[in-house]
Amino acid sequence: MSRTREIFTPIDAANVRMYACGPTVYDFAHIGNARMVVAFDVLFRTLRATYGDAHVTYVRNITDIDDKIMHAAAANGETIYDLTQRTEKQFNADMAAIGCMMPTHTPRATEYVPQILEIIAVLVAKGHAYEAEGHVMFNVPSMKNYGTLSRRSMDDMIAGARVDVAPYKRDAADFVLWKPSAPDQPGWDSPYGHGRPGWHIECSAMAGALLGDVFDIHGGGIDLVFPHHENEIAQSCCAHGTDRLANIWVHNGFITVNGEKMSKSLGNFFTVHDLLKDWDGEVIRYALLSAHYRQPLDFTPELLAQSKAALDKTYLALRGFSTEAAPDVLAESGLLEDLNTHEAITKIHGWTTALNKHDYDAIDKIRALGEILGILQKDPDEWLQGDVDATSIEEKISARTTAKKSKDFKTADAIRDELTAMGIILEDGASDTTWRRA
Repeated sequence: MSRTREIFTPIDAANVRMYACGPTVYDFAHIGNARMVVAFDVLFRTLRATYGDAHVTYVRNITDIDDKIMHAAAANGETIYDLTQRTEKQFNADMAAIGCMMPTHTPRATEYVPQILEIIAVLVAKGHAYEAEGHVMFNVPSMKNYGTLSRRSMDDMIAGARVDVAPYKRDAADFVLWKPSAPDQPGWDSPYGHGRPGWHIECSAMAGALLGDVFDIHGGGIDLVFPHHENEIAQSCCAHGTDRLANIWVHNGFITVNGEKMSKSLGNFFTVHDLLKDWDGEVIRYALLSAHYRQPLDFTPELLAQSKAALDKTYLALRGFSTEAAPDVLAESGLLEDLNTHEAITKIHGWTTALNKHDYDAIDKIRALGEILGILQKDPDEWLQGDVDATSIEEKISARTTAKKSKDFKTADAIRDELTAMGIILEDGASDTTWRRA
């Protein structure tokens, strides 16, 4: 709310509580969605490292009832349930592939309709909401400090929300809590008729049920500040009689592609699912961590290539070493300074250089900070060699070694050229030859 960095002091250090607005499950997650998930995953890991794994509760919801879902299901000729189940499963698989832990709770909006209706009833009783033609609307003028998160004027908020002009609204800024459902649309029986919840009220119900009336951290993408988070605050505070919903608000910045806004019409729209066909998930994650979470990030093929090269360099340095300890690296990582992942990665670069100069204390530091960032936890040979046919490659390397010993350099060079063409890099050491994928 203050637009400044503040020292984080949990309401209860034995149960640090965090909520992030999750996906609307009707299609594959795009790289912008993934940036939010990765940012909050690192925050989750950092909080766990600070307060203990058992003392952090992270909730990320699933929106499984929405007009976009209804349209997509109809276009696909499948039920809403089948679409959302399939898409949620794919979302979880794609996020796991880029190294994201599952949150403590992943509630689905449709599981919280009773709680949603309870909040609506309280808001109506308190005069913060009203019924109108099968709808229940939130009465924005009833909340005197509406707009404190986004800091917009009322005219700007009305324009920014692209609100529907409807004769049943008392005020242009009023927004829907409950809407009527046609006979062929999903819905639930309620005191206001057969209908379904509005988007904003879903998160208020899920956050309140799982984290309480006021909790520590709330956030999501910067695009959610208004109207979604502004409206969540309004609903929750007016229903619960509190002056806040969360003590700290965290929002990640936008992603552009080659300097342009990501758009299907521009052909620069990347889903995580498609990127995983060409890039290891750890490369995608590293790219997303390369800039501070609040800053814009230009996502390009060059950034992915740079990320892979940086990971290759560190895994090469770690090759042949095991981790002996897990030192506490948070204080020097940069992560305690507003989750500065760019600084954390710079630290890893420095430790990699030190390791290449035989500073073996750097090994444990790299692994420990990598664990909080969700990178550099694989066996170096597994990373460097990938899923290629290792037996075949090693047979060729053995044949090349034999040829070199026999001074048959023509054959040895031919084998190296063959392996190079296969995308295999050979590195001749004093006693043996190692290999890795390009």
